[in-house]
Amino acid sequence: MLVLIQRVTQASVAVDGAVVGRIGPGLLALVGMEPGDGAAQIARMADRLLGYRVFADAGGKMNLSLADTGGGLLLVSQFTLAADTASGMRPGFSTAAAPAEAERGFNQLVEICRQKHAAGVETGRFGAHMVVSLVNDGPVTFLLRP
Repeated sequence: MLVLIQRVTQASVAVDGAVVGRIGPGLLALVGMEPGDGAAQIARMADRLLGYRVFADAGGKMNLSLADTGGGLLLVSQFTLAADTASGMRPGFSTAAAPAEAERGFNQLVEICRQKHAAGVETGRFGAHMVVSLVNDGPVTFLLRP
């Protein structure tokens, strides 16, 4: 599993012109599932998403997490994160989880995050063509692995 997080002042995702998820200050997380991602990796990633310290404290240092700030979390499935880009001029997707496996894992991640983060968890729509809009704050962007 790979998750690209971006600290944002706002973010939204639309499908067919209709907004399906929107947050104010918080994290946009693009989620790429890989074959074999299981319950332990998914639970660890949920903890990392909510506990990763990327928000500034009173002294301006990145010491606060999403759980500390109560910000929003927008989870968007993105299988292209798991692409094999090691050679050639076109990505290969044999390194990404099959759609049914990826959807199960993504939904588990969403459910865990919703249970642990009452401040709000929004999502895109799995498998849909989505238009993601964001205002990156910093910019602050990190690639997380469980």
